[in-house]
Formats: sequence, structure tokens, C-alpha cells
Amino acid sequence: MTMHIARRSLLAAPAAALVPALAPSAAQAQAPVADPRLGERSAGKAEAPAVIEYFSLTCSHCADFHNRTWPQVKSRLVEPGKVRLVWRDFPLDQIALAAAVVARALPAERYEGFISALFASQDRWAFARGADNIAEIAKIAALAGMSRAQVDAALADQALQRGILEGRMKGQQEFNVSSTPTFVFNNRPTPGAVSFERFAELAGVSAS
Repeated sequence: MTMHIARRSLLAAPAAALVPALAPSAAQAQAPVADPRLGERSAGKAEAPAVIEYFSLTCSHCADFHNRTWPQVKSRLVEPGKVRLVWRDFPLDQIALAAAVVARALPAERYEGFISALFASQDRWAFARGADNIAEIAKIAALAGMSRAQVDAALADQALQRGILEGRMKGQQEFNVSSTPTFVFNNRPTPGAVSFERFAELAGVSAS
């Protein structure tokens, strides 16, 4: 069955309205447990200064940064330990939310590879006319070891969706994020894709 997701924007809705009103169980209400799927997803050494990227998997500017600039940032700044890049979800529409849910459901060590594959093939799964969005996302998830049944289970997990949307709302409140990508350098938000040189300058590190 073809599953084409309506590209409903999440920007038009009030921030609080984005989060599904789910009633927690009595056990959850008494002792909330942190969901490891919503933990930090990052690349780099733990002690390195963090740069935060708020991104949407259906954002073409995010894809351009990830496909063109991120390889340089990774090899010249992240791997030498100059910075750590922290990815934070800021889905712009329902398709991006679905992709973020699947990405978060994967083991943390497979996260970067999966979002890289999504960005590299964004035109096919996110924008192709009449595309079965979920089937295309599932094909990429299969390469990361995730079955279609696991993809469907993740997409049905309202608590995971809620956690992602709460993180998005926190980005709006904390750093006034309203577009993607938005990078946060030393607690200073910078909207828009940046070149490698500009990234290094804003991070306060040598680009050499």
C-alpha cells in the first residue's frame, strides 16, 4: 500500500500544539525514565566544544550543508577534536518528522550514516511526485539493519514523536530557532547554511 504523507508544515502551528497530548501511564507518571532514543546524537570527542545544528531532513539547505560542507567539517574540525557537532531535530513537516522518528529509532552508532543517506537521496524519498515516502525511507533504513516492521513500529510510537517535537519546541524557546539549518556557536544562534570557512570562524577554531 502506498503511503504518501501530506506535506503539512509544522511551522504554522503554535509550538505547544505540536506536541501530542498523550496520557502517561501511572508508572510513567510516578517515575519518568529518560528515553535513550532521544539522547544526544553527535560526532566528535566528548570534551570538544559543541556546535549545535538544528535541522530538518526535508530541508534542501540542510542537505546542501550535509552533502557539501559536513565532510570538510568532519575531517578537518571534528576528527582532530576541535569541535563536536550535535544534531538536534527540527522537523519542518510531517515527512521530516517521520524520517526523524525512524532515525532516532536506530542505534546511536548508525544515526549519522542513516541521516547522511537520507540527505544524499532527499529528492527521491521526500520530493518525488507520488512517492511512497515511508517505503522509500524504509529502503534506506533496511541498509542500516532495520526491518519494515521495525520502521512501522517506530512510526506508531507516539511517545517518540512527542519527544522529538518537544525538542523542537525547546529549540524555539531556548535559541529562537525558526528555520533550518540553524547553528548554535557558543550559545549564539546563526540561521542558514554556512561555508566551511565561516563554520570554523564562528566556532572560533583554526580551519587549517
